[in-house]
Amino acid sequence: MPGGLIAELASARQESERLFAALKPEAIYERPIAERHRVIFYLGHLDGFDSIQICREGLGLKSPDPELDALFQAGIDPDSGHLPADTPKDWPSLQQVRDYGARCRSHVDANLEHAPEDVVYMALEHRQMHLETLAYMFHNFDYKLKNVPPARPASKGSFAKRPAEWREIPAGEAILGKKHDGRFGWDNEYEQVRRSVSPFRIQRHKVTNGDYLRFVEDGAPLPHFWRKQGESLFYRGMFEEIPLPLDWPVYVAQKEAESYAMWAGKSLMTEEQFDHAAYGPSDGVDRPYPWGTAAPAFQRGNFDFKRWDPEPVDATPSGDSAFGVSQLIGNGWEWTRTVFGPLPGFEPRKTYPGYSANFFDGEHYVMKGGSPRTAARLLRRSFRNWFRGDYPYTYATFRCVEE
Repeated sequence: MPGGLIAELASARQESERLFAALKPEAIYERPIAERHRVIFYLGHLDGFDSIQICREGLGLKSPDPELDALFQAGIDPDSGHLPADTPKDWPSLQQVRDYGARCRSHVDANLEHAPEDVVYMALEHRQMHLETLAYMFHNFDYKLKNVPPARPASKGSFAKRPAEWREIPAGEAILGKKHDGRFGWDNEYEQVRRSVSPFRIQRHKVTNGDYLRFVEDGAPLPHFWRKQGESLFYRGMFEEIPLPLDWPVYVAQKEAESYAMWAGKSLMTEEQFDHAAYGPSDGVDRPYPWGTAAPAFQRGNFDFKRWDPEPVDATPSGDSAFGVSQLIGNGWEWTRTVFGPLPGFEPRKTYPGYSANFFDGEHYVMKGGSPRTAARLLRRSFRNWFRGDYPYTYATFRCVEE
């Protein structure tokens, strides 16, 4: 087992513990989002999933806690039409769950050296994805249920509206998915496909709160992350409310993004348009990242737990793509109008068959890029995220295109 992989898993565990430490104990049995599980589920789920996939499925070892495995094995699709109805009394005690997590972690650690690498990578990335899911869940808790972390960077933004800039994207080719090259990928990333993209224009920056404010003033409802007090608007940050920063990206549901684009006489981009604008070449060579070949670093964008909240849409010009489009990675996932579905050659993973296939239902849309809470290894070109079109809680923004 590569030492770097073991170190990454240890780092992700530490980040998990820091995240749960942001909550006060009385929040653990609460449900900050009606469509999702109570926090107590996730406290058992992270280490439970690791043990199930690495030890039981990967190595064929018997689990010491089959009943708790069944309870903590899988989450739920956040669907506002089918809300969970469990109560706190339906869950084990906090100590029982902590003991279960400790046993799972010990089981994994005792067998990690012998586990298949791809299974460990899957467990690592699963945990990293939940670090983001939990962050936006915890975002919805009342501030009195959170512990403000020390040395937290101050939230800053501008209250001046900025004019929209556009970039011309020439005709080219999108490269979706990845080859079976020995490096880990989720089932929906396979197999690689190339598709032609016609020329189009795209906004250089993500749609800002200031841009969206004009839509609200024309009658659209407030986004989930906004609050109105009297005549003033505020952004509901992770640990405080601040006057609405007009130069931060607006976080909205996909349906809200589509409505805004229609109101503006534009469109949302497709998955193919995102790929070409982000990774397309200016010199005939495609890029693994919009800025080139360098590994993700904070001067390139707002990702990998850099901040709890967004930053201005023009804060990181060194992360621009070859075509001069900003922040295609970081500071908020990018909604597309592409319905989430399989790429040609899709095969579900035998030990996790429902990971993607359960969501090929026409109701989920592809998101690309990454948010402030997206781990660096999930910023790869082929990674595909998705959510329901009416789900408003994610750190997801958008930009418009003209075709």
